[in-house]
Amino acid sequence: MTELGVFLSSEEHGATALVEQAQLSEDAGFRSLLISDHYHPWTDRQGESPFVWSVIGAVAASTELKVTTGVTCPTVRIHPAVLAQAAATAQSLLRGRFVFGVGSGEALNEHILGDRWPSAPVRLEMLEEAVEVIRALWTGENVRHAGRHYTVDNARLYSRPDQPPPIAVSAFGPAAAGLAARIGDGLITVQPDADLVASYRDGGGGGPVIGALKMCWDEDETSAIKTAYELWPTECLPGQQMQELPTPAVFGQAASIVTEEMVAEKISCGPDPERHVAAVAAFIDAGFDEIYINQIGSDWRGFLDFYRREMAPRLGV
Repeated sequence: MTELGVFLSSEEHGATALVEQAQLSEDAGFRSLLISDHYHPWTDRQGESPFVWSVIGAVAASTELKVTTGVTCPTVRIHPAVLAQAAATAQSLLRGRFVFGVGSGEALNEHILGDRWPSAPVRLEMLEEAVEVIRALWTGENVRHAGRHYTVDNARLYSRPDQPPPIAVSAFGPAAAGLAARIGDGLITVQPDADLVASYRDGGGGGPVIGALKMCWDEDETSAIKTAYELWPTECLPGQQMQELPTPAVFGQAASIVTEEMVAEKISCGPDPERHVAAVAAFIDAGFDEIYINQIGSDWRGFLDFYRREMAPRLGV
C-alpha cells in the first residue's frame, strides 16, 4: 500500500513553524515527512530558509515521525564528508527513521561560496562520487579518498547509528534515474512520471519510489489560487531554469511570465477534495510507493482537518 506523508517547505516556514507542522501532522495520523533543504528560498516572497539539520534534530526530539530530506545536495556548498556526519547523527537521533534524500542541486543554493556551477553531467558525476565518500565514512573505517572532485584525508566517523540511513536519489530524467538505480536505495521526484519510474526499475532500482506534490487547500478557491500564485509561481517555470538561476530575485523576475491561470492548472487549489485526491492518485497510478503532500500557505491546521475529513476516506487511508 502506498504510504502518504507530509512535505514541509523550508522555503516558506521558519524552524519553529516547521517543527509545529511536524507535530500537528503526527497528531493528524501521518507517520512520515519529507523536508526540503535549502540555503535560499526560491523567491523573496517565500521568505524563509532555516538550517534543515537543526530542524531535523527538533523534530526527532518531539515526534516519532520518519524523516526524509527532499533533497540535500552533497556536492558543492557542503562537503560530503561533513554531510556524512550530519546524516549519521540524524539517523541516530531518529532511531533509524531517517532517509537521506540527495540530489545534484541548484545554483540557487550552491553558488554562495563562489564555486563554479558545473554542467548537468558533471553534477551527476559529483553526486556519484559524493555518495561513495558518504558510504565509506558510514563504515566507521578511517577514510582516505583522492577523487576527481573530493579529497578526504584520514577522516573517521566515531558517532554512528547501528544501521546507516538509506540514500534516496532525486531524478528528473533517465540519466539521473539510472544513477539512482545504480547508487541509491530509492528514487525521489516531483512529477507523477510513470516513464521515469520505469527507467529506475529497468535500471535495477529496487528501492521505494518517492513523490512530492504541492496543493493549496482553502475554503475559497480564488483565495487558494492567489496564495499558490504568490508563493509558488516557480512551479510553472519551464526547462532547466530551476537548476540554473542563481538568486531568489532572479527567480522572481523569471516568474513574472507566470499567471494565476497557469498556477491553477498546475497546482490543485481550493475546497474540492476530488481535485486534490486526483493529484495524489496520479502518483499512485504511476507506481509511486511513498507520496508526500505539501500544503501551500500557513493554514496547516485547516489543511490537516480537511485531509482527515475529506481526503483520507477517499484515498482509503
